[in-house]
Amino acid sequence: MADIRPIRAWRYASDLNMDDLTSPLFDVVSDRQRKALYQHPFNSIHLSVPRGTATQAGALLAQWKKEGVLVQDKLPAIYVYYQYFALAGQSARFCRKGFVAHIRVHEWEEEVIMRHENTIPQAVNDRTALLEHTQLHSSPTHGLYTDTSFALERYMDEAIQSPIYETEDYQGVRDVLAVIHDAHVIRQFVSVLADKKIILADGHHRYESSIIYRQQRKQANPRHTGEEGYNFHLMYLTNTEAGDLRILPTHRLIHGIEGFSEEAVLKKLENDFIVKPVDEPDAVYDIIQGKKWAFGLLFRDNAYKVRLKPERLATLSWPFPDVVKQLDLTVMHYFVIEKALGIPGKAQRSSPHISFDRSFTDCLARVWKGEAQLALITQEVSIDEVKEVCASGYTMPQKSTYFYPKVIAGFLFSSIADHEW
Repeated sequence: MADIRPIRAWRYASDLNMDDLTSPLFDVVSDRQRKALYQHPFNSIHLSVPRGTATQAGALLAQWKKEGVLVQDKLPAIYVYYQYFALAGQSARFCRKGFVAHIRVHEWEEEVIMRHENTIPQAVNDRTALLEHTQLHSSPTHGLYTDTSFALERYMDEAIQSPIYETEDYQGVRDVLAVIHDAHVIRQFVSVLADKKIILADGHHRYESSIIYRQQRKQANPRHTGEEGYNFHLMYLTNTEAGDLRILPTHRLIHGIEGFSEEAVLKKLENDFIVKPVDEPDAVYDIIQGKKWAFGLLFRDNAYKVRLKPERLATLSWPFPDVVKQLDLTVMHYFVIEKALGIPGKAQRSSPHISFDRSFTDCLARVWKGEAQLALITQEVSIDEVKEVCASGYTMPQKSTYFYPKVIAGFLFSSIADHEW
């Protein structure tokens, strides 16, 4: 089961302004954000999403360490990380409570750390190269554990009263970091997680890069013990039972298909779906809410609500268990993307014709501007569905979930170099 360890984090020198140093994760940072963040010479984006090569990022990291831009903590610790946030259009305030630690890397087949969605190969390759040349985790992935007794929350609540960092990030979220050095308390964290399986909520590409890098290093090391730094990964861990997990939908954009025709797409959908025009395109997202297997289709001039005919589910031929077949996104990827748009399931992970956008408003705009031929609007996935899919041993389609808010990069970094372990 999960083996977590305290870390001797690398953190920015105390005379630097943390507001200038944090950045979004590599897979959510926009081009505009990148350009602005690159202007600051010490921003964490230079390590997490470097402009140059992975080799250059490694050289920059060495320079920052030498010049004291980054300083390694003297004592191993568990880092408590709280995120205070609200959702658009809602007055309720939430606090997602969690902590950051090292966790032993396990192969997917061991079912200790369980994925719920597929990865995109090129992104994994890029992350592996960066890990190899920097020997650094520049941001934690997000893992979920289940503890109905809430044994660790009292320690976290106490620690967060004395934060070491507090800032507002690009999402409008208040991020607060605190530290626990007490060896007795750290043992409690290790003990509670020792019998847990972890669901990987966010960071599949970064975690898979740790798997690949561990395999490479283990094969090249005849004295491998399992305690080397490359056996561990940086993770932010939160309790599934806390009630503050929010999963937002990720919509699909279709572009670059030759001979694409709205009329032809609708004709192909009619056999499997009930198709209804929507007069106001900006109402599509609200219209599909709470309806099983219902999606919005945004073309440049028209919008539709489509809902799978229940009897058609039995014709879904992909070799998945029922819990995966019945997911909204499986239905979308099979009946719409494969059958109606002609992009086979095996090709969808790397298809140049599919991109992703979490913003419904952005989807509207991109279709109207002609940047996309079609936007497929979907609903959020529930945490229960995530748990059920993980338990089945299968995965959801890529970009199935968007756990909100995202963890930020820059609060701390963790080294896997043996001499810094």
